[in-house]
Amino acid sequence: MTSIPPDHGRSWWLREALAQPEFAGDPCPPLTADTTADVVILGGGYTGMWTAWFLKELDPGVDVLLLEQDICGGGPSGRNGGFVNSFWGELTKLCERFGDEAALRLCRAGEESVTEIGAFCDKQGFDAWFRPDGDLNAASSTSQIGEWADDIITADRLRLDHLDVLTTEEVRVRVDSPVLHGGVYSRYGGTLHPARLARGLRNALLTAGVRIHEHTHVARFGTGDPVIAETPTARVTAGAGVLAMNAWAQHWKRFRRAITVRGSYIVMTDPAPDLLAELGWTDGMGLSDYRSALHYIRNTPDGRISFGIGGMQPDIARHIDPRFAYDQPSIEVAIADLHRMFPTFRDVGIEAAWGGPIDVSGDHLPFFGTLDPGTVHYGLGYTGNGVGPAHLGGRILAHRAIAKYDDVLALPLVDLEPRRFPPEPVRSVGAAVANRAIHRRDESLDDEEDPNPFVDFVAKLPRRLGYNLGP
Repeated sequence: MTSIPPDHGRSWWLREALAQPEFAGDPCPPLTADTTADVVILGGGYTGMWTAWFLKELDPGVDVLLLEQDICGGGPSGRNGGFVNSFWGELTKLCERFGDEAALRLCRAGEESVTEIGAFCDKQGFDAWFRPDGDLNAASSTSQIGEWADDIITADRLRLDHLDVLTTEEVRVRVDSPVLHGGVYSRYGGTLHPARLARGLRNALLTAGVRIHEHTHVARFGTGDPVIAETPTARVTAGAGVLAMNAWAQHWKRFRRAITVRGSYIVMTDPAPDLLAELGWTDGMGLSDYRSALHYIRNTPDGRISFGIGGMQPDIARHIDPRFAYDQPSIEVAIADLHRMFPTFRDVGIEAAWGGPIDVSGDHLPFFGTLDPGTVHYGLGYTGNGVGPAHLGGRILAHRAIAKYDDVLALPLVDLEPRRFPPEPVRSVGAAVANRAIHRRDESLDDEEDPNPFVDFVAKLPRRLGYNLGP
């Protein structure tokens, strides 16, 4: 198997964006002197930056200070698959959890965010490859056929018409892969260039007057009144704070059992537009399957395939370490699965490979809230599906930070108490064992074989206990 050397943990997306002055932007040096702000934000990903953007929209005079330990877009926001979705794929579960009316309000608010992201890119004048061409969820083995039944029943019950059930032949007209069977197409959703969006948003914030300090590690954070953020060289005093740290929130005691960290890995092929055209897949439609460790696949305007695999764990990983940015065994699995799904790409080179941590919540839903005594607000738990929902999360957190009511504050994800994961060491060891069983089961089903009964039992155990470890 070809080894793809990591580029200091950077994704292909981020390297492509940073190579262009339009997205590289002006430098944002580390914070070196004490300062004050109305709102201090920890995290320069989508959630933190959209929060800053909406704060400035709500009150152009508000003083917003954003601190990022790396560079804006250096974390999951610049290394994900670029799927921009709402919550429609979770509609059945949302109806069961919150009721029909609340579930529909959430899905429609999320869909509004998808549309607004595209409009934002147009208004700011940068090309983030936004292509709202829908999503295709298809069975990549016969065992997955019919997994969409609950979604269709729910949509029919609510008289929604956004889903089309496709036969094997109809699926392969859209993406001609020999392993794809039937599936469901949703007109909601699409794909974009995640790092171009992140960097374009960063530069728009600078123009709007947001103060950004990259390469600034926050060593201590006080959640009282005032909010205090301490770096090795400076101290920030603010009236309100926002925690937008994604998987790194696991280091906070408050969130230690609210999320667990999993790995997700992507390989990017060389351009092969002619082969992509032979597949019949030249629009911006996203593609995923129904495996436990699902595949999420999309193409690019220049003819590449980006092939991702989620729900991975580099052994017993209790902390975010370099293996989450690049793990050779996980990359090899992704390449093999790419070639299984698209055999005509076997001779196409792999230009880049990378990974990243994802903040998995026990409910597979993001959650937003406020810490006592009411000055610090948080949003996390996107479970690998945050490109669209983080925009909505930014609206929620901005309104919370300046205590201004909006209908988004009545959405069911606000003040949602997520299902708690078991404590350590049970969580990491249990997740590692379950992860290996899940992948062995997926491999057997991919080969159209019955999985080992014990492996099948262990792989299904997390879901029986109410947890979903995949993205």
